[in-house]
Amino acid sequence: MASFATHRLRVHDATRPPYRRLSALRTCLTEFAPYGFYATYHHLCRSAGIPRDLDEDPASLVRAVEELDEARRLWLAELAAWQVGRRAQKRAGVRRADPAQPSQGLFWPDPEFHPAGRLVEVMPSVMCGRRDLEGHQGRDGACPVCGAGRGTVEWDGDGYGRYTLCAGCGLGLGRRPPGLPDVRERVEVRFAHRLRRHLIWTRALEDVRRA
Repeated sequence: MASFATHRLRVHDATRPPYRRLSALRTCLTEFAPYGFYATYHHLCRSAGIPRDLDEDPASLVRAVEELDEARRLWLAELAAWQVGRRAQKRAGVRRADPAQPSQGLFWPDPEFHPAGRLVEVMPSVMCGRRDLEGHQGRDGACPVCGAGRGTVEWDGDGYGRYTLCAGCGLGLGRRPPGLPDVRERVEVRFAHRLRRHLIWTRALEDVRRA
């Protein structure tokens, strides 16, 4: 399979049809998506202003992939530095990595509720987020990613689980069985969730079109 860098160049290639350049962007997201695939794609559609009709602004695809690449380069640099330190720890007989490996991404269950800032601005918190999530309950309710102490909200919009989200940025902080006891109701919620993801996929959501 071609690398992230190869697909990034395909996004830049103005001789390719816009829909193929979009396909290359989506392939980049399969390799690096800090918020999860759909949430990161939704973010890029808004931040880069990718229109439903790609011919209206094909340059938006370049803006999107460059924002993604900027965050990925930051993660790669942190990972390379961590690997150097980890090799030294192994030579010293340290079996458990300290600090933990920089995280490539965390989980935002609701693909429409995620941080609003540029990916590179959020990545430092995402990279150490897995470690900070373990101690979240003891951090006075402050989110390990956005740092806001706005409390939490419950979300069961996919019909598969009931998620505890940061009320500030939507980060998934926990998951329990779905709070929908009726089977028919769960099926309806799952169908609605698939429809919302299709609207994200086709850039048909109102908030994406206004971006």
